Amino acid sequence: MPTPDFLSALLRPELAELHAYTPIAGHFPVRLDANESPPLLSAEARTALARAAVPEDWGRYPDARLVELREAIAARCGVEPDEVLAGVGSDEVISILLTALSRPRPGADAASIVTTSPTFVMYKLSARARGMRAVEVPLDAGWDLDVAGLARAVEFARPSVVFIASPNNPTGALASADRLEAVIAAASDALVIVDEAYIDFAPRDQLALVRKHPNVAVLRTLSKIGLASLRVGWLVGDRALVAELDKVRQPYNLPVPSQRAATFALRELGGELRRAAAFITEERERLARGLTELGLSVAPSHANFLWV
Repeated sequence: MPTPDFLSALLRPELAELHAYTPIAGHFPVRLDANESPPLLSAEARTALARAAVPEDWGRYPDARLVELREAIAARCGVEPDEVLAGVGSDEVISILLTALSRPRPGADAASIVTTSPTFVMYKLSARARGMRAVEVPLDAGWDLDVAGLARAVEFARPSVVFIASPNNPTGALASADRLEAVIAAASDALVIVDEAYIDFAPRDQLALVRKHPNVAVLRTLSKIGLASLRVGWLVGDRALVAELDKVRQPYNLPVPSQRAATFALRELGGELRRAAAFITEERERLARGLTELGLSVAPSHANFLWV
C-alpha cells in the first residue's frame, strides 16, 4: 500500500525496512513458531487461576504501580520490589529500555545496540523503530558467544545496550558463564541485558550477575512456562535503572486480570510450574535423542524447543 506524501515526510525512515508482526492465520493446537508450552497445569490449578484473575470491580483501572505483582516477582527472584520493572511481556520491557536509552554514547555517531545472530528478533526491530543502529555478531560454531567479535562490536559501535539471550532463541544455547562475564567486562560502559525468557528449562540462571555488575539487568517472562496469554514479563536490575525506566512505562500497562493471575501463579503455583518445566525438559531430551537417531544434527538446548 503506497504511503501518502505528507506521511512519508513524517515517518522515521527506518520504518521502510520494517514489517508489522503478522502471525500465521488460523487456529492450531500446536504453534511451534510461537515457542508456546502446552497446557500442563492441573484442572484444579487452571480453575484457581481463572478465579484469581477476575477483577473485584470491572470499572476500576489496574494498579498503576503493580505493587502486588512486583512483590511476587521480587519474592520469586530473591530481590526487592524496587528492583523490578513489570511490563506487557518482555517485548514491552525491551521497548521501554530502548526508548529510555536511545541517546548516543559519547564518541558515537549514532545510538546503537549490539546483539548476537541468530537471536530474538525484537531487539533489532525495537532498536530500528527508534532510529538506533543494530550491530549483530554471529555466534560461534558451537552456538556460544563470540567474545572477541562482541568486544570488537562494542568498541566500534559504542552501544547503549548489549542484548544477550541466554538461553538463546532460536538456538536454545545457554551462554558459557566465562564468556558472558567476558562480554560484560568488554561492555562495562553499556547496559548489558541478559534475556532469560527460557530459564525455566535451564540448569542454572544468571541472576547473580545483577548483584555483581551494576550495568547488568535480567529479563524474564511467564510466557514460555505456559502462561503466554497473561503477557507478563519483567526486568530485574539496579533500582536506579528501574526508577528511570519507570518514567517511560505507560500507566496502567498491565490489565487487572493479568496482574492478578500472574501474582497468584507466582505465589501459589510454583510447584505446578516446576513440574511442567521438568516434563517439558524430559520430552525435549527424548525428542532430541530420537532426532539424532534419525541422523539429524540437534544442538544442545536449554529451552522448550530444539534447533535442528
